Amino acid sequence: MEEQPLRADGSFDAVIQRYQSMVFGLALAKTGSRSDADDVFQEVFLALFRAGKTFRDEEHRKAWLLRTTLNLSRRVTASSWRQRTVPLDQAPAGELPDPPLFRDPRESRVWEALESLPEDYRLPLYLFYFQELSTGEIAHALSLGPGAVRMRLSRGRDRLRDLLKGEMFDG
Repeated sequence: MEEQPLRADGSFDAVIQRYQSMVFGLALAKTGSRSDADDVFQEVFLALFRAGKTFRDEEHRKAWLLRTTLNLSRRVTASSWRQRTVPLDQAPAGELPDPPLFRDPRESRVWEALESLPEDYRLPLYLFYFQELSTGEIAHALSLGPGAVRMRLSRGRDRLRDLLKGEMFDG
C-alpha cells in the first residue's frame, strides 16, 4: 500500500516529531556544529515538504531522511565558506558554543569523546547507539557494506574505550 504524500496538516508535523532527534543528531554528528546542524535540520524537512514524495513505508521514509541529512551535512562541511572559518579549538575562549546538554554528566563526556573520533567511526556509532539503527540500515544510509559497518563499530568502540579509560572503564 502506497502512502499519501505529506501535506501541510498534522501529518507533516507527526513526521517531524518522529524523526527530529534522528535528523538533528546525525547532522550534529556529521557537522560538529549545533548551528550547522540546525540549518541542516531545517533544509532536510523543507526538502521533504517540497518534494511531495510518496514512500513505500516508514523504512523508506527513514532511509530517505538519513540519506538527505548526510548529503546536506556533507554540503555544509564541504562549503568554501566553512573551509575559511577558524576551527573552534583556535577561537577565543569566551566565543565557544555550548556543548549539547545531557541529563547525566557521563553522557556529556561520552558525547565529547564521540565528537573527537574521525567521521568514519563517529557516524556509525551515533546511528547504532543513539538512533538504534541496525548494521544493515547503517550500511544502506552510509553506502557501505554491512561488514564495513561492523568493523567501524568495533574500531570506534575500541577508540572510545581508550578515550574514556579511567573515567568510565576499568583498566
